[in-house]
Amino acid sequence: MLTGFPTLLKKEVLRFWKVGFQTIFAPVITALLYQLIFGHVMKNQPDILPGVSYAAFLIPGLAMMSMTQNAFANASSSLIQSRLSGNLVFILLPPISIWAFFLAYVGAAIARGLFVGIGVLAVCAFFGLPWPVSITWTILFAIMGCAIMGTLGLLAGIVAEKFDQMAMFQNFLIMPLTFLSGVFYSINSLPAFWRTISHFNPVFYMIDGFRYGFFGHSDVSPWLSLSVVTICWLATSIGILMLLKSGYKLRH
Repeated sequence: MLTGFPTLLKKEVLRFWKVGFQTIFAPVITALLYQLIFGHVMKNQPDILPGVSYAAFLIPGLAMMSMTQNAFANASSSLIQSRLSGNLVFILLPPISIWAFFLAYVGAAIARGLFVGIGVLAVCAFFGLPWPVSITWTILFAIMGCAIMGTLGLLAGIVAEKFDQMAMFQNFLIMPLTFLSGVFYSINSLPAFWRTISHFNPVFYMIDGFRYGFFGHSDVSPWLSLSVVTICWLATSIGILMLLKSGYKLRH
């Protein structure tokens, strides 16, 4: 069932690794700039979490934001480039199952997201980020967040006909979801209406659960966050697998 999976996964990982300055180093620098600017401007604000400075509070959110955005970009850009250049046929002709196709693209997206996340945490660590309270929660939410965005990236790569349409996914879906998910603030500081709206944003649960892994504090229960994230990943995965099985815009 997974024939060709290791080869396709290696191809997708090498694809972003060979241009690591653009795909890994650049997002880390962007996150560092966010940290420097917001950490300086907001340094005199009261602690958002007990005993946690704003600069430290910001780091897990920036790391998750960078991971998810790059996981999405990896899967979406790879697939649409293959479609537009015409070399997708060399992937579809061999007897590679939809499971192998799906897992290779999502696996590479997770890999890129984790590399970026590790880089962000490393360069921002001197701003006061403590060692995670729970490594398990931290790794779990990092992988699940990247998996969801990698799956959505596959969807965008299948549906989009050109790079302009791909940019619409990034600008009107991914960016708003990440920036309005509590990266730079706690949703408990919002008015009641916007706090309620934030609970319908799945990216909020990714960031809140990831932040819980570092500080042991969160806006909602980490178990609730894990449940929401898991349901979202299963729903998106089932939808993508159905599209792959149908051959929509790939084989037809």
